[in-house]
Amino acid sequence: MKLAKICNIIHGLKPVLLMVAVQTAFAGVNVLYKLAANDGMVLPILVAYRFLFSTAFIVPLALLMERKKRPKLTWMILLQAFCCGLFGGSLAQNFYAKALSLTSATFAAATTNLIPAITFLLAVCFGMEKLGWKTCPGVAKITGTALGVGGAMLLTFYKGVDLHLWKTNVDLLNGQHHTSNVQYSSNRVMGSLLAIGSCISYSMWLIIQTNMVKTYPCPYSVTALTSCMGAVQAVVFGLCTERHWGDWKLGWNVRLLTVAYSGMLASGLMFTFITWCVQMRGPLFVSAFTPLMLVLVALAGSLVLNESLNLGSLLGSVIVIAGLYLVLWGKSKDAKRLSKLTTSESSKDVNVVSNTIADTMTPKIASMACTSSSANVDERNELPVKSSCEKHDEPEIAEEV
Repeated sequence: MKLAKICNIIHGLKPVLLMVAVQTAFAGVNVLYKLAANDGMVLPILVAYRFLFSTAFIVPLALLMERKKRPKLTWMILLQAFCCGLFGGSLAQNFYAKALSLTSATFAAATTNLIPAITFLLAVCFGMEKLGWKTCPGVAKITGTALGVGGAMLLTFYKGVDLHLWKTNVDLLNGQHHTSNVQYSSNRVMGSLLAIGSCISYSMWLIIQTNMVKTYPCPYSVTALTSCMGAVQAVVFGLCTERHWGDWKLGWNVRLLTVAYSGMLASGLMFTFITWCVQMRGPLFVSAFTPLMLVLVALAGSLVLNESLNLGSLLGSVIVIAGLYLVLWGKSKDAKRLSKLTTSESSKDVNVVSNTIADTMTPKIASMACTSSSANVDERNELPVKSSCEKHDEPEIAEEV
């Protein structure tokens, strides 16, 4: 019994565990992005290679895993896949890369914390979520989203005193700060708009994907289609902007490691996890875990990049986790309420059907009863007639004899 309870608990926590794994993988992508940019790799080329590696990894997996249950591919699904590849792939990533060049890495990373709020507003506009101002789950979701954004902003912009909790003496950057391909500009307004556009694109991807998995409930195939579309778009954009063929060469170095990791793991397997969670819990649930990435990046930076962990990172992490807990609590209450409504509606439908069947069968049963009773009466009437005839026949036969 205890093992069964543990299995049920783990099954209920599966979406949460999957999203923690997703944000952990995305934190690794950020660390590798820093290493690749330090090596001089152009970010649009990195994005193109990322989706090429993702397509090469996830397409055979989708053909193998979902070969028997894949529904028919329609033009509408292809259009949704094109939009998913655009908003969740090439557009979001290239907007983010351009915002890095026009502003700073700190500001671009901080804007990603707007994704939960933007996703919540879009989900409300498209009828996927309800505000619920007067309900506890609704207030919890709104408050948790605000706390997540606020905690991530605090983690990004407020430093405070350094906290020397551990010392690993590991610095993968080797003290180098090579920024030859990151040109900072005074046009911060355009950079800010591009960073916000990247967040809107990511949120739109979650909304479109929610509608796509309803008609095409195959997570591997959805990720494969998204990766294919994103690869075509990113390669076309990369060829149009970066025509120096020497920048496209990959060697056995950190560039190959970055595109392989971000393509096969982050954009291949982790996008599939995101599709699962969107299908099970909706877009707001997925976006609520976005600020958790900054917490993991801060921890990873202090461990392998020799970056100091400060008071702002600690306080922001606590606030982010508190906001995430509130959002998850509100979503769980909404799920329980919907399950109760579904159960009550199904029981009502069963009662209506049973009453209808009873009303339909009652006249038939009554008619059958009348028929059987009349048949019994006829049999009862025939038996005496038969016996009386037999009695009258016996004397006649005796007289003849």
